[in-house]
Amino acid sequence: MNPADLPAPWWAPTRHADRRPFLRARAAITRALRAWFEARGFIEVETGILQVSPGNETHLHAASARLTLPSGQHLTRYFRTSPEFACKKLLAAGEPRIVEFARVFRDRERGDLHLPEFTMLEWYRAGEPYESVMDDCVALITEAARTMNTGRFSFRGRTIDPFADPERLTVADAFHRLAGIDLLATVVDGQPDRAALADAAATSVRVSDDDTWSDIFSKVLVAHIEPKLGQGQITVLHDYPAPEAALARVKPSDPRVAERFEIYACGVELANGFAELTDAAEQRSRFTEAMDEKERRYGERYPLDEDFLAAVARMPPASGVALGLDRLVMLAAGAVRIDQVVWAPPEASV
Repeated sequence: MNPADLPAPWWAPTRHADRRPFLRARAAITRALRAWFEARGFIEVETGILQVSPGNETHLHAASARLTLPSGQHLTRYFRTSPEFACKKLLAAGEPRIVEFARVFRDRERGDLHLPEFTMLEWYRAGEPYESVMDDCVALITEAARTMNTGRFSFRGRTIDPFADPERLTVADAFHRLAGIDLLATVVDGQPDRAALADAAATSVRVSDDDTWSDIFSKVLVAHIEPKLGQGQITVLHDYPAPEAALARVKPSDPRVAERFEIYACGVELANGFAELTDAAEQRSRFTEAMDEKERRYGERYPLDEDFLAAVARMPPASGVALGLDRLVMLAAGAVRIDQVVWAPPEASV
């Protein structure tokens, strides 16, 4: 290819001028959100990027670094996919309210809504239920809208009023209403019944022989649920089925579901939050199962962070949530791609 045919780099003055209004919006929203947290007694923390384990979810992929100690010994460390492990260690240490504007890294991710390096806004409330961080998310979205003096978020033909009362919808209700599936009938004593979900979803999505319960769940969610969420107003999708609990605790009143939620606006997932699991043995079991599945699918697994598991056993009851700052700025500022709101986009994404 002729170099003259290549697009101008992101730092070219003409391209930067096009992006500058979005970047100014990012700066204003970031200032407003920092002030919001400070007014509510949160301490802003900074935790390490390189970690023993980047996270132990099946479909998350991490980049790694080779470190050399003064002794000449080599260590493998991973670029974090979230600051969650370090933040929960701080909860175990006694911090009651913490927030981090964290640079995080995820391999195999690029697109209008995905970058391999992005900013995750993550915060925790010790001793408070997960409804409290749900409410935080809604308040922060309206704070971003207020900062931009806009009453409308739009993306790909979908629009919301960020000041409207949010829609609160359980995952089971969403599957019943939007896909005609009785999801909780496929969870028995907290365990997934793959055959039952495959039968229920057969007319909704293509089910392969090697699809797990979680694969089928994700296919239905992506095809029939997510595109219809966050239309007109924010949607709080909550009470995820227990097999999708991740790092959330199971609901005491119903072992079929976990105290996990996600926030959607204009069909875009903005946040993922939990009532945090504090059972270290259960967390170890979930991580091991996820890494076994990762090895089966991708031929790799990440180590468990034993220090994190020890902290889980000492953590107080808490709630926490991660919100994609770049995505929130994109919607509030009216950008159409996530790289428009990032000061220095990865070269391969532009």
